Amino acid sequence: MLLFNHFSSLTQVIATLAALLVAITIHEFAHAWTANYYGDPTAKLMGRVSFNPLVHLDLVGTIFLLVAGFGWGKPVMVNPNNFKNPKLDNITVSLAGPMSNLFLAVILGIILRFVPLPDNASSILVIIVFFNLILMIFNLIPIPPLDGSKILSLFISDQAYLVLQQFGIFLLLILILFVNFMPVISKIISFFFVLITGKALL
Repeated sequence: MLLFNHFSSLTQVIATLAALLVAITIHEFAHAWTANYYGDPTAKLMGRVSFNPLVHLDLVGTIFLLVAGFGWGKPVMVNPNNFKNPKLDNITVSLAGPMSNLFLAVILGIILRFVPLPDNASSILVIIVFFNLILMIFNLIPIPPLDGSKILSLFISDQAYLVLQQFGIFLLLILILFVNFMPVISKIISFFFVLITGKALL
């Protein structure tokens, strides 16, 4: 779906772009901060432990998010050799991004659910929750380079995972172009949205 088709005003366009920046920034910041916390300063040295959205934007991923309804930020570089427990810590770093989006969606969703807000403020929070749920769910798909692939690495050999990494982007393209998986993703997003906010996702 082309998200801009649903915009009825310039205000909605601006609010959506702002929500997109918030979701991507918190996601990538969480990766970078967690990596540094567990002993790998690579992302910090590259300036990624930052709330500046410009250092986290990936052009293609942002276009996909606007046009197709899913996308990603600029990948955070990590050197697992700097971790005390490389495999486990690397998975923790990978999950930090999606979980940060879930955390923000829950906090804002609770506000939407229990705090009376003006229509404009409520609409902005709905958009922010929506984009955070998109990033969380899409990035948990277990295909490289998405974050969910790190969980898959627990259950397959290192050699098999390296092979999967080489073909991951092609698998994603096949999934996006030839497999009708968007209705499934949409249902998952709607489920979490209703669960968190108590409101239907229109």
